[in-house]
Amino acid sequence: MSRNQRTIRDDIEITGVGIHTGKPVTMRIRSAPPDHGIIFVRTDVEDSPLIAASYDNVRKLDRRTAIAVDGVEVQTTEHLLAALWAMRVDNAIVELDAAEVPACDGSAKVFCDGILKSGTVDQKVPKKAFELKETVSVGDGACSVIAMPSDTGFSISYTLDYKSSLNGSANGRALPTQFYEIDELTPERFLEEIAPARTFCLDSEAQALRQAGLGQGANYQNTLVIGDNGDVIENELRFPNEFARHKTLDLIGDLFLLEADLHARVVATKTGHHLNQSMVGQLAKRMHELEDKDVLQRTGRIDIKEIMRILPHRFPFLLVDRVIEVDGIRRAVGIKNVTINEAYFQGHYPEQPIMPGVLQIEAMAQIAGVLLLRKLENTGKIAVLVSIDKVKLRKAVYPGDQLRLEAVSVRVKASIGHVRTTARVNDRVVAEADLRFMLVDPDGGPGADSV
Repeated sequence: MSRNQRTIRDDIEITGVGIHTGKPVTMRIRSAPPDHGIIFVRTDVEDSPLIAASYDNVRKLDRRTAIAVDGVEVQTTEHLLAALWAMRVDNAIVELDAAEVPACDGSAKVFCDGILKSGTVDQKVPKKAFELKETVSVGDGACSVIAMPSDTGFSISYTLDYKSSLNGSANGRALPTQFYEIDELTPERFLEEIAPARTFCLDSEAQALRQAGLGQGANYQNTLVIGDNGDVIENELRFPNEFARHKTLDLIGDLFLLEADLHARVVATKTGHHLNQSMVGQLAKRMHELEDKDVLQRTGRIDIKEIMRILPHRFPFLLVDRVIEVDGIRRAVGIKNVTINEAYFQGHYPEQPIMPGVLQIEAMAQIAGVLLLRKLENTGKIAVLVSIDKVKLRKAVYPGDQLRLEAVSVRVKASIGHVRTTARVNDRVVAEADLRFMLVDPDGGPGADSV
């Protein structure tokens, strides 16, 4: 059930309009290194942050899945993410010159075709997998998603029932209950059975959606519009149960936000994006709990030898003991064990030793340095700390405490990096800061402090 990570071989370019914004957009998908993940970049926004396809970045919007960082968002990601997950593309940079992924024909087929034309590259680094061992469920009235243990990898089923949700209205009768199930999701079966299924809405919904500012780019070619008599207006179905298949596609795209291959059986009834995302949140919570208990292996661990290769610091100023998780250039988590033998305790409140706040910031800067300097083009460079902002020292740190240091990239370019950092003791935040760096050659840096 395990596999290696993949990226695309050649760049992919797709143009179109956003189905909800109606704005023209050009999307370019580029290859990325292992453990990078899927990162969106808004090229129309100056100094755009890196927007990872992650549950942590989900923004709740009606009728689509959106992710955002620092107020910069990307909307309607679900069809593209479904294609990437099903086609086993784990690492890529997705550049957009507008806020929404192009609608194309309302399905995932164009994205899959682009991936097939590009080809993929095996990266010989294991893909993170989460094999569910206990049932997880979320629900809202008659709507539910249930994830259960599975012996066959990932399988999924979806029941569409508009009749009960519309209380037996004419539109409800026009759209009969539909069901779709796939016992093992493979790229081949996704291409054949799910990717071509298009988004849809009832004709009675269309006007209300437009009044709400949605569906501005929708038309009868990229959206299946269902009339009161149950017929599709100015289009034809590709499958008798195309609506249930498309809801399955949406759910697969939302599950991508778990950032791991899910080995489970997923049963969904009448769900939409909000409930799908709630399921991802529950799965992510369970996965991280198992990682914290070392029941589930984290990816990207770095020992002290590798840390010393990346950072120029040495005892007594090396303040990161080990790195327990690295996700590309997006996120790194490290550990600092605070002991009474630390050199600074000899003179800093020796009668009641407290770790100096500036050294907590230095420890956070060092984990940020590990994150930035692991990038291939930054090998051999030094991360020079040029600004510190939004510093908060919330709680004293004493000998015997274990600092959990986390760094999350906000913006990373060729020579600069903006990283948001936190330090925790027993899950309580004790310090946080926004740090900015210049990445320079060892003999050519400006006169500022390196991390």
